Amino acid sequence: MAIKPIAFCTASILALSLAGVAHAQSQSDQGASAASEGNGQPAADDIIVTGVRASIVGALNVRKESVQIVDSVVAEDIGKLPDNNVVEALQRVTGVQVTDRAGGEAATVTIRGLPDPLTTLNGRNIFTAAGQSFALQDISANLVRQVDVYKTRSSDQIETGLAGQIDVKTRRPFDFDGFTVSGLARGIYNEQADSFNPNVALLVSDRWETGIGDIGLLVNGSWSRTKYRNMSTTAGAFVPFATENPPAGSGLAPLERIFSGWQPGLDYGLPTASGSTIDYNGVAVPYYLSRDAVFSSDLYGKRERPSVNVALQWAPNSSSVYTAEMFYAGFRGTTFNSLQFSFVDWWGNPGPVELYDGTNIVKARTVDDVYGFNSGDYATNKTDSFVYALNGQWDLGDRGKIIGDVAYQTSTNKGSFIAMRTERVANQITTDFNAGGGIPSYHFADDSLLTDPDVWTVAQLYDNANKDKGSAITATLDGYYEWDEGFIRRVKAGLRYDDRKAKSYVRTQDAGVLGVALSTLPEDALFTNSDFMKGIADVPRSWVLADGGWLHDNADMVRDLYGLPTSEALSLVKTFDIDEVTMSAYVMADGELSIFGRPLRLEGGVRYVSVTTDSNFFDRYNDGALTRGGSQSSKFLPSFTARYEITPNLRLRFNYGETLRRPNFTDINPNYSLTGDLTNVGYGSGSAGTADLRPTHSKNYDLALEWYFERNSAIYVTGFRREIDGLVVPLTVMEHIPDNGIVAGATENFAITRPVNASDGVLKGVEIGLTYFPTYLPSILDGLGFQGSVTILDSKQNIPMTDSAGNITGEATSQFFNVSKFSYNATLAYDRGPFDARVSYVWRKGFLHNNEARLFANPIGVWYRPEESLDVQLTWNVTDRIGLTFDATNLTKSKQQNYYRFDNVGNADQFNLGTLQLARTFAIGARFTFD
Repeated sequence: MAIKPIAFCTASILALSLAGVAHAQSQSDQGASAASEGNGQPAADDIIVTGVRASIVGALNVRKESVQIVDSVVAEDIGKLPDNNVVEALQRVTGVQVTDRAGGEAATVTIRGLPDPLTTLNGRNIFTAAGQSFALQDISANLVRQVDVYKTRSSDQIETGLAGQIDVKTRRPFDFDGFTVSGLARGIYNEQADSFNPNVALLVSDRWETGIGDIGLLVNGSWSRTKYRNMSTTAGAFVPFATENPPAGSGLAPLERIFSGWQPGLDYGLPTASGSTIDYNGVAVPYYLSRDAVFSSDLYGKRERPSVNVALQWAPNSSSVYTAEMFYAGFRGTTFNSLQFSFVDWWGNPGPVELYDGTNIVKARTVDDVYGFNSGDYATNKTDSFVYALNGQWDLGDRGKIIGDVAYQTSTNKGSFIAMRTERVANQITTDFNAGGGIPSYHFADDSLLTDPDVWTVAQLYDNANKDKGSAITATLDGYYEWDEGFIRRVKAGLRYDDRKAKSYVRTQDAGVLGVALSTLPEDALFTNSDFMKGIADVPRSWVLADGGWLHDNADMVRDLYGLPTSEALSLVKTFDIDEVTMSAYVMADGELSIFGRPLRLEGGVRYVSVTTDSNFFDRYNDGALTRGGSQSSKFLPSFTARYEITPNLRLRFNYGETLRRPNFTDINPNYSLTGDLTNVGYGSGSAGTADLRPTHSKNYDLALEWYFERNSAIYVTGFRREIDGLVVPLTVMEHIPDNGIVAGATENFAITRPVNASDGVLKGVEIGLTYFPTYLPSILDGLGFQGSVTILDSKQNIPMTDSAGNITGEATSQFFNVSKFSYNATLAYDRGPFDARVSYVWRKGFLHNNEARLFANPIGVWYRPEESLDVQLTWNVTDRIGLTFDATNLTKSKQQNYYRFDNVGNADQFNLGTLQLARTFAIGARFTFD
């Protein structure tokens, strides 16, 4: 592809264009501002700007005028939120970190290290299917006017979300003066998948003066499709092996894998000092720690996201407005994972072993007669989420307002999964578990056999499906009244009723080895990949397996081959049915007084929330046996905010508030979800919920100092502390579960992991943010600006330590999951004449991502290495109505890598795990607006 020359040419064109702007524009935009201080409206001497500067300054003004601590992302223009999706747009917000960047996009967002922000759409709580939050990446950036990230909370906000609140605002017809039509079309090139992907959107809005008042109608639609490729290679988990000379009486052969005499899943793993021993059959046996396997994943995915927002507004007079709106977000996804997996744990004819100096950890080894399998895995995912709402606002003279809102939403997710394994025994494998940079290297005696279907035997089949559905009807009534004088300036109160329902269904079936050669399947049933991780990892580039798309399209034929029930005999079984009713009420007051001649604004209130949950759980391993559950809880949650204007441009804010995190519905389902012993550790794994799991509670403190030293510039520092009670952590217990129906990896013993409220924690940190558009720069440099932030976090939670029976034997401390102790982002923006540009760099320190299943001998924690992203965005406004855009993401071609670590045990070199190659994307587009 010629994409690199295109990128470099674009940079050259930008430099020439900026030089041209210096001649074309002789007057500067000094003092430009999106809104003046105080009333949010332009002052007479303001110069209104658009583009990247308007977006950055608009976000700064949101923070400045808010009582709470809130940071925002504001669209540069209609249909121009400056990223591909909402999650990516948030990565430049102070205190926000994103991760899980597979598939060419970021998928997970945390605020100050916490992963559970309340997700709202125009202030209304939204969710995906049976979950407690919404998949923000499913909201098209084209539909968004503004995204507000609330770091602190007031009593009139919904009480859930320890991390804060992310409120996505869409457009409405009364945002415009009259007829407006706007659209965009982009082509996005995914370098890794070598695919061109469309992204289109169209907004049409109009308003009319009629005999019954002003009426406005807006329709805004978006559609995108992305084909992507995720390539990763991984060194497997640690397990112990005998040394080359096991002691007499142990009964162990040289380099034999040791299956007993040690406890899998210890927090710190087994000791790694040279000469460490295991008590095996009463003998102290020295051991090596080596990997059980090496494997590579080549995943081909496609996703489509249709979305529509429709809004109808009516203002019968100057004191009332009615808004009816509908929002739809859809997701259509398919993935085909081409998995190549090889064990490296056989001892029949042991080869040479290389250790890391001073340890018992194996760096490299050669193994003969190794068993391996390939797996063609095909999954589908379909989500449809609808929100219908009716809102009315009535003025109480010029000092008050009543707001009523009724919303109904429904969200359904359907998924399917089918996978066929093929297996063989290879003559030999040679592997270096870290050949450099944390990336393993391995090759077989003859890699060409990986692509020969005659040497592969058709093995197990896995066939699953699921359906989750959620719905809610919500009604709110709010009102306030204001005064211009006196201490009390405003009183506000409100009620909220929410009836949330969630249901989940699943089916599973699997079969053992079919025992025929892969070559006996039809030719179109086979798939061979190519150029796997070329230039990244020294591993096999291609292998053959069952084509996932063929398996999906011919599922009944495949089921019939294995003697499994076909589609007409298959049905989903319900796993849970939950009805949760929340009633809340709040009252709050704003006050103002003068201290040293400067205003101190106060806001205090309390929110009362009562939650009643009725649950039905169905045990699919016991003929759908019903277990009923229920809980009721209530709590008062106070909040208080003070904002003091030390000078007109220097502000001090303090906030105290309390918030909750409710358990996920799956976390309170006590029934099992089981997986067989697929990696020969002697037992399977599984999960189950805890019916009496209680909400997590947090006390939140924030103190911020903000200096707005120029009209469009500010620097701010915020210190914060979260004291969290009842954090949910996983506990694993070995359980005997007979008659479970597991065929692949059949076993009756399982390591079952359950969530429990067994941890308390403290999260604290400092945020420093700077927005600076200098007004004194000469000539071509006028219009240059900077936005950046630094976040420093420190977190600690107690983690219970258990024995193999699940008994708590002690306590350790750990960071919170997904918390980077240090992160920063920097954006250099240029906005002058018809051109605007933005170069953004985001970096975060390594962090604890999750704890692994307790099956192996390595430290339990999975840590991610530092992550970065360098993005560029350019816009040429050809006219006032038409603009051309160029965007590029991940220009540094960064990788996502992880490794094992718990406390001070483990590191990225000797305990390296996986490496995922992240995609680089380039986009060219055009957008227009006519009004």
